[in-house]
Amino acid sequence: EFRRVLFRSGASDHFQRAVKNVKPAVRARRIRFSYPTGSLERHFVRGDLLMSHIVAHLSATFPEGEDFFIRSVRHFADQITDPELKSQIQGFIGQEVTHGREHRALNERLHQMGYPSRRIDRGTRMDLAAFERRLSPLTCLAITAALEHFTAVLAETLLTDERAQELLGPSEVRAMLLWHAIEESEHRSVAFDVYQAVGGSERRRIWTMRIIRLTFTLNVAFFATVSLLQDRASYHPVRLFRSLARLRHSPFISRAVLARLRAYTRPGFHPDDIDNTALLEHWTAELFGERGVLTDHLR
Repeated sequence: EFRRVLFRSGASDHFQRAVKNVKPAVRARRIRFSYPTGSLERHFVRGDLLMSHIVAHLSATFPEGEDFFIRSVRHFADQITDPELKSQIQGFIGQEVTHGREHRALNERLHQMGYPSRRIDRGTRMDLAAFERRLSPLTCLAITAALEHFTAVLAETLLTDERAQELLGPSEVRAMLLWHAIEESEHRSVAFDVYQAVGGSERRRIWTMRIIRLTFTLNVAFFATVSLLQDRASYHPVRLFRSLARLRHSPFISRAVLARLRAYTRPGFHPDDIDNTALLEHWTAELFGERGVLTDHLR
């Protein structure tokens, strides 16, 4: 509320930027989730055929993706002199390590349920290794910053849209994704700030996102389709068409979400252009406060 009053009051640009750039703490939480046999329905996203395969695919890409993000940021860590950003980098790495570990546990359970998570994991590893062989470290960092914006926008959609939360029902997957989402929002600007600090250009940043925006969408569509073809339920035409119809109204592909993704290619853009302070305060209390729903998951 203080920020809202400040920006409406016409405070100096310098002071506004100083307040706006106050960063949330980035620290890794020691947390564990479990998925006992029989605890998840085959189509765990409220029985929705297509969304279950999309979420399973995204989860399968996370472990190798998180490792790539860590390597991309760590490559430049020694060049960072700002103590706050150095602290943010350490928190970022700790969070991403934990994300990778927890998604590996979920992915193993999804594999047992019939999703091709192991194959997607191997393919992601090969693709990212090819990126690192053929592209410069700065371009890999630009890719990381772009994908971190993608995940932060999806994460904040989950945290702000009740329809998105309702899709996941009361399962352990919902709990894990809410935790993942709050940490993605906490560290959403770290890779971006490192990229700027080491001299990454606006041109490279913008063009990287334009390419990523296309390839990310095509990748999800292709592999979700391949996964669906291996699911006997997808050959039930009524169920499949109903699932496709629901996807058109998904909160994750709303106009607001697409606009936030496009905003990244605007010159002068920064992830902190949208204030997430109140969002983080609310969900930190909701998940990890005195009566937080995930306090029993903390180690």
